[in-house]
Amino acid sequence: MSFETSEADGGVDEQAVAERARRLDGASPQEILREAMASHGDGLRVAFSGAEDVILVDMACEIGGEVRVFVVDTGRLFEETLEFIDRIRAHYGVAIEVAFPQTEAVEGLVRTKGLYSFRQDGHAQCCAIRKVEPLRRVLSGATGWVTGQRRDQSPDTRATVPVVQVDGQHRDARGVPLLKYNPLAAWSSDQVWRYLRGAGIPFNPLHARGFVSIGCAPCTRPILPGQHEREGRWWWEDVGKRECGLHLGPPAET
Repeated sequence: MSFETSEADGGVDEQAVAERARRLDGASPQEILREAMASHGDGLRVAFSGAEDVILVDMACEIGGEVRVFVVDTGRLFEETLEFIDRIRAHYGVAIEVAFPQTEAVEGLVRTKGLYSFRQDGHAQCCAIRKVEPLRRVLSGATGWVTGQRRDQSPDTRATVPVVQVDGQHRDARGVPLLKYNPLAAWSSDQVWRYLRGAGIPFNPLHARGFVSIGCAPCTRPILPGQHEREGRWWWEDVGKRECGLHLGPPAET
């Protein structure tokens, strides 16, 4: 099924996408991922953050066919996360594309504002350089991508995440917005861990040390019992702002 209205106007049939989201809302993550892989083929990218997103890699490999996996290395990831990425590469025998931020942009930020400016003026600028821009480059040759977003990860920003949506931030080579698939949207953290343990899948060793949501080392810490998993990220900021920009932002220009 195609959701494009026409190549001339560079749009998508948002009603058709919404209908697909409703149809797949009660489907298993495997069913959602299988449909995404069948719809996009080589144009699909699977995001791997080095945390529980490994489930997506596991499911994609089980479904079979070519799987294009990527990770954004911000230059400030935990060593455990970097080692885990290589462990997953070897475990599944899958190539993992690693995208890095542009050197000039990082150097410019550090030169003018220092290494920890995000503690004073918020993490948006640092994340835009280290995460958002590399992601844009990775997705420039894609038609769709798969993420590990879950609705229970953040009541303020992700509570209504659909299993399929039009990605207003990224467009393909023809200028058509990408489709973004969130197969784990309806899953809870408990379901994630039941799957990981039940399937014997490797996971980031930082999880065993109290880290739940894992990002860059300066911006991630373990959480205390009873705290929400997002409280370990950018803890000096308001809880409603704890997004790096990978899944938020203004729509792409039309």
